[in-house]
Amino acid sequence: MTDIEIITIGDELLLGQTIDTNSAFIARQLSEIGLIPRFKSSVGDDVEEIENAFKLAIQRAELVVTTGGLGPTDDDNTKKAIVKVFRRRLVLDDKLLEDIRSRYKKRGIEMPLINQNQALIPSGSLTFKNKFGSAVGIGIIEKNSVFIALPGVPTEMKQMVEGEIIPFLKSKNLGRPVKMITLRTTGIFESQLAEIIADRLKLESGVKLAYLPSFSGVDLRVVAHGESEGVANEKAQKLAAFIEKKIARHIYGKDHDTLPSVIGKLLKDYNKTVATAESCTGGQLGEMITSISGSSNYYLGGFVAYSNDVKKAQLAVREETLEKHGAVSEECAFEMAAGCGKILKSDYTLSITGIAGPEGGTEDKPVGTTFIGLSSVHATYARSFNFGVDRETNRARACYAALEMLRREILDIK
Repeated sequence: MTDIEIITIGDELLLGQTIDTNSAFIARQLSEIGLIPRFKSSVGDDVEEIENAFKLAIQRAELVVTTGGLGPTDDDNTKKAIVKVFRRRLVLDDKLLEDIRSRYKKRGIEMPLINQNQALIPSGSLTFKNKFGSAVGIGIIEKNSVFIALPGVPTEMKQMVEGEIIPFLKSKNLGRPVKMITLRTTGIFESQLAEIIADRLKLESGVKLAYLPSFSGVDLRVVAHGESEGVANEKAQKLAAFIEKKIARHIYGKDHDTLPSVIGKLLKDYNKTVATAESCTGGQLGEMITSISGSSNYYLGGFVAYSNDVKKAQLAVREETLEKHGAVSEECAFEMAAGCGKILKSDYTLSITGIAGPEGGTEDKPVGTTFIGLSSVHATYARSFNFGVDRETNRARACYAALEMLRREILDIK
């Protein structure tokens, strides 16, 4: 099996000024063709440190992919490190220089002289086209190892990986047959899932199961390798079917499905509409629903009723309810959902009220206490939750819990 390392380059990554999304994207793309990274590292813009990182990587990996440090300025030191590590020299690529000049000319700008640096390429290296920028990718093959350096700008890197790097690696037969299936669950803890699935679970050779928890739920990732694509697919499908049989009610989708996209499809399939009434989430639930293209077909609108006065005036929440039970209560969530549904005449209405934190908690209602209401032509009810102490996590989890309540209501899952 090929050992693989991904290296991201830039002081901004080490200082936390920029979040490294590049390595995650590259890892996903490589994994889909059976190349599973074993190492990942980040290094600053110092040429000596980059050189040391490259030396370590080529000692322990047959495929190394780097991003960053290919720009024209003094702090872009990737090529300097490459020529030192691989004992090459930088040579001017006349065709590449002309391409860079042409790119600037099309924009009506004279190319800055400093950009000539981007036409300097390590001798004997391959180049990979960059449709969105002037920094090309660099490839070096030595014996049975492959070294690839890509720009750090995410939009440039992504199109190069998809359009250039993955086809190149496939042509070198570096990947191996693999099938990945992700089963997406919500509303159940990782430990509970593991306990249910573990009963009679037997993993075949070359098959792995990973639990990937997040605030939106737990993803179950099935990875299967085989002598052929057909064998890998058969192994993966067999395990996925076993898991689905065990926990079907908790699975809302597969692979790239999201809960908002699944809800949208259900509402369109059933020709139903939804509306929202939000307090502590401040419109985040409505934003999730409308993040899906075509949501205007099923989302009627909503209210952000943060204050009690708005809850009373706009959603017909009773003064008596607020005085006796408070704004964060099952009764208030019930009336918010019912009131919004009557006003907007939606088939389904979701409401959220809670204490997102970090302030506002009490002994009876600590931070994270949340009530979610659901109203439909069949019934109106509310459920209580306690999500934790982090404000943003509480708000996000409340939205996902509301959407999961709606999914189960539509599908009549008890």
